[in-house]
Amino acid sequence: MVAALEVGAVWILAALLALAVLAAMGIAIRRILLERGGGTVECGLRRGPDQGWRLGLAAYQPAELRWYDAFGVLLRPRAVFARKALSVLSRRPADALESASLGKGIVVVECSAGERAAPVELAMSEAALTGFLAWLESAPPGRGNSPR
Repeated sequence: MVAALEVGAVWILAALLALAVLAAMGIAIRRILLERGGGTVECGLRRGPDQGWRLGLAAYQPAELRWYDAFGVLLRPRAVFARKALSVLSRRPADALESASLGKGIVVVECSAGERAAPVELAMSEAALTGFLAWLESAPPGRGNSPR
């Protein structure tokens, strides 16, 4: 009877391991699909100081910034910010508590996402911030933040 329980436990562990491998493969395939369009960076998102940080990817599109959860299953963005409404309010280095969850060398950027929208915070590396600021300022004529 003990041998039967051991065999059953082995099968349960094997099934759990197979599920973990399938989940990891799903996350990897999703990330590859999201990065196919180019212009993606690792980016944390926080909707307010009382909220926690969410890890994810930001994808630059011509008219919007799309933010995806790092560990989600959907190929739909969790948040979309219109380029013409997005502006940087402030920036600061991540504090010690934030660095523990976001990583070292991260910069937190507080952004306005429109007149009626509450400010959001984006967390990214210095290099990603340079790209973000360049994308924000380089809107094509007639689009985005460029004057008319």
